Amino acid sequence: MVISRGALTFGVAVALAASVLVQGQERKLNDIEKKEIQAIIKMVDGPANAQSNASDLGLTWVRNDLLKAQGNMQYAPFTVTVDSSKISAKTISVYWRVISRGPAAEDDKKDKKDKDKKKSYPYEDLSSVAMTGQGGPMHISRSFTVPSGQYEVIVVAKEQPSKERNAPAPKASMIKQNVEIPDLWNGELTTSTVIVAERIDPLAAPLTPQQQADRPYAMGAMEIVPAFGTKFTKGTELSTFMLIYNAKTDAANKPDVSVEYNFYAKSGGSEKFFNKTNPQSLNAQTLPPQFDFAAGHQLQSGQAVPLGSFPEGDYRLEIKVTDKLANKTLTRDVNFSVSGS
Repeated sequence: MVISRGALTFGVAVALAASVLVQGQERKLNDIEKKEIQAIIKMVDGPANAQSNASDLGLTWVRNDLLKAQGNMQYAPFTVTVDSSKISAKTISVYWRVISRGPAAEDDKKDKKDKDKKKSYPYEDLSSVAMTGQGGPMHISRSFTVPSGQYEVIVVAKEQPSKERNAPAPKASMIKQNVEIPDLWNGELTTSTVIVAERIDPLAAPLTPQQQADRPYAMGAMEIVPAFGTKFTKGTELSTFMLIYNAKTDAANKPDVSVEYNFYAKSGGSEKFFNKTNPQSLNAQTLPPQFDFAAGHQLQSGQAVPLGSFPEGDYRLEIKVTDKLANKTLTRDVNFSVSGS
């Protein structure tokens, strides 16, 4: 079995039997984790009828995002929800496995010839989540790091067993989600996912490896708290964040990129220009003097737009990115709605 964990700045493939590697540091599995992963894998690899009945916790896929990781890899934070009102345990185990849906790699072909060799996957992981007792849907975010390609992601949420006598059997849910991971390293102008944020918090100190695994939207000195819905009230703001990749640079290793934010009101199957913000210029005059792609610096863009002046209705935000040095342009869209309350 292969379990790999990655972050924005690295991607590590590691083996899990009685231990895991977390950002290069070995961590022994405790007895609970050993039993949990055995029980979960038995369910995942078991009969199809057992899998189809694994829906006790209301596990639901919400979304995934996409950013670069090191080594020509892609970093995909994703979010699921569980119905916490259906969970009686204080802690649940969350397991996720990423399976390639493309042509079998050479290593996979060799694995099939070697019957004694354990199966390996592009990514596999296990973590514990403490229940908050909030009731209703509870968001859980985790991540995986993989090369570009077509994948199936299997996620399992399972109650950890109770130590009480005659306790009911732990409940569990399993879902499968197809995910396409484009190549962000192909040299063409592109961007990360446009992340709509509920808020962006500064981080006073770097996260520990375990904190980073549990909080995959933490990036360097900040942490994005994603907004998982697209409906906003007039008293709030639309906050977006994205990273711009593969921009051409000049002799001083600086890009020259402009980003435009245009809002369109939608009505009756058509749309009309509503307003725009001032374009952002990302170049040698506006970026810090020390900015350097080679040093790992990232080109980011985002806006927080108050929605008080937006009439109630549906909108499309068009984000237009222009690489002036390469004479290339791309657009990204964010659809959202505004209500009075």
